[in-house]
Amino acid sequence: MKKIYIYALACALTAISCQDNEWVTDSTTPQVPEIEIPMGAADGELLIKFVPEMSDILDQTLTRAGGISTRSGIPSTDEVLNILGAYHFERVFPVDPKTEKRTREAGMHLWYIVRFDKDTDLKEAARQLRKLGEISKIQSNPTIRRAYDPKKKPLYLSASDLQHVTRTSEGLTFNDPGLKHQWHYQNTGDYDFEKEGRAEAFPGADVNCGEAWKLCKGDPTIIVAVLDEGVMWNHPDLIGNMWTNEAEEIGSTEDKDGNGYKGDRYGYNFVKNTGVISWTSAEDTGHGTHVAGTIAAVNGNNKGVGGIAGGDGTENSGVKIMTCQLFDGAYGCTLAAEAKAIKYAADNGAVILQCSWGYNSPDANEALGYTPGPKDEQDWENQYPLEKEALDYFIHNAGSPNGVIDGGLAIFASGNEYAPSSSYPAGYSKCISVSAIAADFTPSSYTNYGEEITLCAPGGDGDYYGTPGVADDEFAWEGKTQGLILSTAIKNGQPAYAYMEGTSMACPHVSGVAALGLSHAVKERRHFKVAEFIELMKETANDQFYNFYDEKVEKLYYYNHTTFGAPPTLMNLIERKGKMGRLVDAGALLKAIGNHGSDMIVP
Repeated sequence: MKKIYIYALACALTAISCQDNEWVTDSTTPQVPEIEIPMGAADGELLIKFVPEMSDILDQTLTRAGGISTRSGIPSTDEVLNILGAYHFERVFPVDPKTEKRTREAGMHLWYIVRFDKDTDLKEAARQLRKLGEISKIQSNPTIRRAYDPKKKPLYLSASDLQHVTRTSEGLTFNDPGLKHQWHYQNTGDYDFEKEGRAEAFPGADVNCGEAWKLCKGDPTIIVAVLDEGVMWNHPDLIGNMWTNEAEEIGSTEDKDGNGYKGDRYGYNFVKNTGVISWTSAEDTGHGTHVAGTIAAVNGNNKGVGGIAGGDGTENSGVKIMTCQLFDGAYGCTLAAEAKAIKYAADNGAVILQCSWGYNSPDANEALGYTPGPKDEQDWENQYPLEKEALDYFIHNAGSPNGVIDGGLAIFASGNEYAPSSSYPAGYSKCISVSAIAADFTPSSYTNYGEEITLCAPGGDGDYYGTPGVADDEFAWEGKTQGLILSTAIKNGQPAYAYMEGTSMACPHVSGVAALGLSHAVKERRHFKVAEFIELMKETANDQFYNFYDEKVEKLYYYNHTTFGAPPTLMNLIERKGKMGRLVDAGALLKAIGNHGSDMIVP
């Protein structure tokens, strides 16, 4: 069947070239790069972008069809689509009257999704479509996959260890009982997870929240979009700091605010295309809820844990979390839906993207079961142009020219493949790529590292602090923190608290510090361009810990330490010197806010 399609298509293209048509393919027409069809690409789907001159024709077609059609209205394109058997033609991004002007200025209205029979040879279909002068970009529509192992369960904190307390713990700012276990905020060096004399905690191996909280604890005008598993918005330690779209009701079949999404009260489920955020599937790990807690668990409420920008215990004092669900149970959303989530965040007020996911790095170790991802920034852009454009849209259009920040911060985990390069999109030069360190400043055993890394933060290290050959219990007992990261969690669909590890956990530390820095900028009435704020985060971050690498030289850890008889691995610290980024420092950042940026023009 496909052979007949290809022959007929060649005849059609020959006929098209003889028409008196401005968009005839000839030797001067720029050619769209040939696309790759990666594993996980949706069968029978292509994403295409038209040249700006086709805008009016496309608008007329979609207006007549009510938003979804079978054809574009462009004769040459439709002839090819007809031969290929296309049956669905739809604009990727829904129309939001409030932001449509800038959507068009960015060219995002020119992206369309086309669906064919599931047996269609997508590479051949793309090869034929790329010959048309009215199409500028083509890519497949792959499913987004987790950059972490969903089979690896959290280490839950036992009820007895997260006991109720009625006073602030000594030396800590808030009365949250779990705060004493969150060494990653304020590391005093006296945590009890030394194992066999080879691993310990060092004072200062944290994000310096203690100094930062003296100046600011959060501001509700700063919105962080968590692109991850769904955030448990009714978790008792998160509900007070959830972004709320007051115009919408969960489960509504109406789009009451006209932004193109129905029922998006706390965000949107881009996997199932619904405003209902879910977290009860057996495959859900609570990953999104965990990273959200690091950013903005409610502080000073005498329960659970603290968040970096979670407020001061009074109502509406912390930054807000918007949940953009990319993973739901065993399923991930498509790249088109992911791009919609990124644009949704910008169009609905978020100024920070928290992204603990991404493709594998180009140097991912195939011997450890990792398939290498895009080899460099250009390769990533060629394979996933829509993703890049969506990120550029967020980076350039989030925030406000008159507010605290003009543009948005896209913060990504660098990856967990033990690899000497960052994954993408983290490695994109306009994003912030985050690596992970242990509680003694050493690189976490699993973390990616390299020249593309922007900043580092605590991510935990079970292979370093765990007991070789001994599986972790379901619950942590008092003192047995395993050197992991404690935050809000979900257990059997119910609110909980748990330890997890990964660059996934380091990333929200940077997002939280950025949110706290912008909160203080609101207080100080300072305004920043995105590039200015990123540079200030880098300037105020700490790189003195690299001196320790010269002294220690090597680090011993046990890869997959829970496996009985796991052999020790020696990490060469000198190889990683200068390739982990600087350690983000909330205290130093907030102290520098008042002397940088410019005066905010309006409230």
